[in-house]
Amino acid sequence: MNKNFILTSLISATLLLSGCGSSDDTVVVLPVEPTLTTLFLIDSDGFSLAGVPYICDSMKFAQHTLNNGEFSFLAGENCFFDFNGYRGNYNNDPYNGDDIIHIVSDINTPASGVEYNCDSFGAGITFEDGSFDYNANDACVFYL
Repeated sequence: MNKNFILTSLISATLLLSGCGSSDDTVVVLPVEPTLTTLFLIDSDGFSLAGVPYICDSMKFAQHTLNNGEFSFLAGENCFFDFNGYRGNYNNDPYNGDDIIHIVSDINTPASGVEYNCDSFGAGITFEDGSFDYNANDACVFYL
């Protein structure tokens, strides 16, 4: 009986352990989830621009910037902003009546070098201070 027990134990162990080895070198790559990014619209005095309508590629419905000027999007998206009611920025001169808008991070770092295209003004790149040129009542898409 002892020999049958040992033999049964060896066969069971062999069958169990044979399933542990594998010659399959398949590597499974999981998709990388897009990162949610948050930026802010502020004016030349540093005040938040709340209520500016915008929509990004992944959104089904337009949203508005929050009271602190916050807007969020997935990295790599295009976001369309409607600046209806703003006078535009022609010379980056707040004393000349320009409504200068800056795009900044949560630590007030300017979003410089962002490509954009406005319906009326045309194409451009945000300046070092995160501001950009646009015409009065313009609508612009930013390639974030």
